[in-house]
Amino acid sequence: MDSKVTRNFSYGLFVLTAKDGDKDNGCIINTAIQAASEPLRISIAVNKANYTHDMIMKTGEFNVSFLSEASEFATYQHFGFQSGRDVDKFAEIEFKRAENGIAYITNGTNAFVSGKVVETVDLGSHTMFIADMTDGEILSADPSVTYAYYFANIKPSPGSDAKPEDAPKKGWVCTICGYIYEGEVLPEDFICPICKHPASDFEKL
Repeated sequence: MDSKVTRNFSYGLFVLTAKDGDKDNGCIINTAIQAASEPLRISIAVNKANYTHDMIMKTGEFNVSFLSEASEFATYQHFGFQSGRDVDKFAEIEFKRAENGIAYITNGTNAFVSGKVVETVDLGSHTMFIADMTDGEILSADPSVTYAYYFANIKPSPGSDAKPEDAPKKGWVCTICGYIYEGEVLPEDFICPICKHPASDFEKL
């Protein structure tokens, strides 16, 4: 089976945010959809390795900010390439708070929705959270960004800033975030330390 066939699914890109006590955090996800209309419910799937996942498991609430075509690569780096366990992701970010007290992103986004979890489903590497939609607002008329648009227009090509002599002679590059694993053999169970995607999303340099 060619697992790369999953890249042909149509995805949006979002900043998922949560709050636990005084701690705000967020991460990039590509799995947020309206799941039902009566009652109005949404679902998200979140990698269990993400700190935001643990916060939602504990609090049962979250916001989803819809990234638009006006978003910049720095936003994806900030929320997708580092862990909230190590840094304060909201230290220098423009945001407001929804009625649930959780932050939502106001720069490079066109909408946000709030969710209150009613059910969780263990999917293996991810947890699916099914939630009642409790709030939402349109923020701009800019089109929502898709995975295809992100790769074609926002994400730099892997190694585009590197000089030829700096590039490793042997290695694998993550096609999602550009992380480079140096070595001839990539372990089958390797997980990207940056974006948490599996070895199937790596290509040989």
